[in-house]
Amino acid sequence: MTILVRKIIFLLLVLCTIQGYAQHRILIFSKTTGFRHASIEHGTEVIKALASSANIASDHTEDSRLFTDSTLSKYDAVVFLSTTGDILNENEKTSFVRFIQSGNGFVGIHAASDTEYNWPWYGQLVGGYFASHPAVQDAKIQVKNRKHLSTKHLPQVWFHRDEWYNYKSVKKGLHVLMNLDETSYKDGKMGKFHPIAWYQDFDGGRSFYTGLGHTSESFDEENFQKHILGGILYAIKKK
Repeated sequence: MTILVRKIIFLLLVLCTIQGYAQHRILIFSKTTGFRHASIEHGTEVIKALASSANIASDHTEDSRLFTDSTLSKYDAVVFLSTTGDILNENEKTSFVRFIQSGNGFVGIHAASDTEYNWPWYGQLVGGYFASHPAVQDAKIQVKNRKHLSTKHLPQVWFHRDEWYNYKSVKKGLHVLMNLDETSYKDGKMGKFHPIAWYQDFDGGRSFYTGLGHTSESFDEENFQKHILGGILYAIKKK
């Protein structure tokens, strides 16, 4: 290999690092043992396209056997896309905990909060558990933080149509990004404090959760797409 070729390879590697090519990779995980959302397949394709637009590689699986130290080491964040029920065995849980403790990221979308109710660490990672929901309807979202990567594109008040979760065991100290105005829709059960998206540093890693994403149509909305992508960029520590 000539000196010139080595210099060209070195410059290409530097360029790839600067632009983020192949620097980050996420795993989209959508295993369900409870309710199965019809939006999962479309949501997966949208998230993969969003990741690609930001030069982030992505893989998708519903096979929890991939939750090993060696496999998870390939990723910077794992996206739980409307997972439900108990989805990881004890060994898989242990590897996932080590993954987060190693400084990696978690992104939870919609029913990620309807998952692993008997695993307290996971509940703390997500920040709360699903309790109930009314029918899909329009609602007013109060955007509390417009500086975060996931919300900086949003207006102070965002009207959106979705399935609005009520939560239980909401963790204290979460950085709330968006709050639901329960006067704008029917059957909200949390009162004035009804967070619907938040983030936190957790156990050495980063966690982002959004309650939006029940419907397939929501994944076609540009504001929601940017919201998801911003959450992923936060989770992988990419500006």
